[in-house]
Amino acid sequence: MPAYHSAFNEDPDARQVGNTAVLPIRTKIRGPAPIGDPAQADIIDEALDLFRANSLFRNFEIKGPADRLMIILILYVSDCLAKIGSARTVPTQIEASKMLNTLSVDNFSIPGDAGFPLNSHYAAPTSRQEADYLRQYLTQVRQELASRLTDKLYADGTGKPSKWWMAFQKRRFMNRSLGS
Repeated sequence: MPAYHSAFNEDPDARQVGNTAVLPIRTKIRGPAPIGDPAQADIIDEALDLFRANSLFRNFEIKGPADRLMIILILYVSDCLAKIGSARTVPTQIEASKMLNTLSVDNFSIPGDAGFPLNSHYAAPTSRQEADYLRQYLTQVRQELASRLTDKLYADGTGKPSKWWMAFQKRRFMNRSLGS
């Protein structure tokens, strides 16, 4: 059974930095990301929807630049769940939101950096300006993803994260982690 790929791979207007797509997102967080259509799903919604299914796969064939962005987002969701799961006590939604917001703005590796786990599948940005743009874009996307993830985790109103999401905290997509 093949893994699920991004529907944004065929977007001819998507900007690329290195060979990673920079796609529009719906957000109120400031940053360089293009603003997406509020009526349509964006790459963050797609990554959250496909996270649990794709995290079961050890291999993933990259079919386009949006798949590369989705891989980064899926690995980040995995790191977020691990961060929440490693807390001494079960965090409330507010505590989890603070933890994940801190995680999203922490220093992290981008494609081309020595610490990035999948450098063999990614092209490095061609200039310092592109590298800075990609880092700012990924920071903004990570903040928005953390916000939407906490909403999904605590959607049932019990004050505890959903066990159906937390069951994936030890799963590693492609046996990798961003290490954040």
